Amino acid sequence: MKSLEEKPIKPASFFDALIPISVLICLLGAAVYLFGDNSSSGPNQIALLFATFAAALIGLKNGYNWKKLEDAMIEGITLSLGAILILLMVGALIGTWLLSGTVPTLIYYGLQVINPSWFYAASCLICGIVAMSIGSSWTTAATIGVALLGVATGLGLEQTVTAGAVISGAYFGDKLSPLSETTNLAPAVVGADLFEHIQHMLWTTVPSFVIALIIFIFMGFNATASSEAGRIDEITAILQQNFNIGLEMLVPLIVLLVLAIRKMPAFPAISIGAVLGAVWAVLFQSDLIASQIDISQGQLVGYFKLIWTTFFDGFSISTQDDNMDALLSGGGMSGMLTTTWLIMTALMFGAIMEKTGLLDVFVKSILKIAKSTGSLITATIATCIGTNVIAADQYIAIVVPGRMFKEEYANRGLKPVNLSRTLEDGGTITSPLIPWNTCGAYMQSVLLINPFDYALYAFFNLINPVLAIIYAYLGIKILRIKPKQTA
Repeated sequence: MKSLEEKPIKPASFFDALIPISVLICLLGAAVYLFGDNSSSGPNQIALLFATFAAALIGLKNGYNWKKLEDAMIEGITLSLGAILILLMVGALIGTWLLSGTVPTLIYYGLQVINPSWFYAASCLICGIVAMSIGSSWTTAATIGVALLGVATGLGLEQTVTAGAVISGAYFGDKLSPLSETTNLAPAVVGADLFEHIQHMLWTTVPSFVIALIIFIFMGFNATASSEAGRIDEITAILQQNFNIGLEMLVPLIVLLVLAIRKMPAFPAISIGAVLGAVWAVLFQSDLIASQIDISQGQLVGYFKLIWTTFFDGFSISTQDDNMDALLSGGGMSGMLTTTWLIMTALMFGAIMEKTGLLDVFVKSILKIAKSTGSLITATIATCIGTNVIAADQYIAIVVPGRMFKEEYANRGLKPVNLSRTLEDGGTITSPLIPWNTCGAYMQSVLLINPFDYALYAFFNLINPVLAIIYAYLGIKILRIKPKQTA
């Protein structure tokens, strides 16, 4: 009698692939309708879990045994462990940087120097420069992005537009940085040279960023800062009353940026930043800490307990101003647990979809209608976006379409850099726009804004794929393999 492992595998049909996707779309829609902004706090995770069950049932029907499906889910979760570790430590970093005065200092000086009319464009540009320097959109958003949202609150500007500017800048810089993981991953998957890949991306990336900046400038000049000078003075006074404000408070940020530029891995670099924030709090925020601790067990124990609590549960403060309390409180590893759950369930679903061949079904269907170069590149971008939605991970949205389309690009005489650029145009920059994607979930955790809310204002992320498709149909900067290279 044949074992379950020897049972023949039946190829998945297009109808098979539609079932779990339909389940996911219906349940996610119901989650948003029933729970609104709280849908990412549990309802979306349940939707992804049931969609995973639906995909697993299709796999079992087609001959896969449960052990193989379970192994695929475990492997999918394993791929996310690095991101989860970073996510948890970012929670600790935000908490200690609030306590140390690093974030309040950034907000204070931001209110002093940034003109509201230029704020959105400046936020986008600043995040772009920082992300390009350190190669990380995540670190940029968790540090500079958080501070800029605080400045926006002080100026009375739109949080969602600011978040869109932060995302636009962070992903522009990340995309063009040779230090970025995705910038290295895309050419590696297709066999292209890294710097040729970056040079080729400039043609779609820089014009998209310039257009986004122009839109942010226009929005800035047409925005009305609801906070008058008196309110800004009130906010800066609250900051000075509760924190020691000074340039020395920016040392943890500077150290983190230097470590990132020197290519230290993200987790230890962020860990050092979080610990340094705690040290800076003890050194420079003694009055604040004294007001927060219970001295019944002794001052030293009180200090230690507060720092420990800040790492796992974040920082909170009472300034007699509810808006400022919300602005200056947050962080902690515990605040990232819901996002961790979201990432795990999303990657379980993506792993099952890939293992059972359900993703392949969509790609093969797309290739049948992609006759021209323009339609092929459009199909690649659509596949990357679809993979971001279905597999819920930026890296999978680069690797899987890259493997699937590599041979087709070669057969059509297209250089590998065309594919590597397209993978980034469609995969890298659309990931933060999807709430259950690892990037979208992360950004919601640090910026505290739902990706569906800021997506309309992430102009760079929206424009870049469209511009790439226009280039493809017009034949602009589409590099072909020379005849002598085909041998």
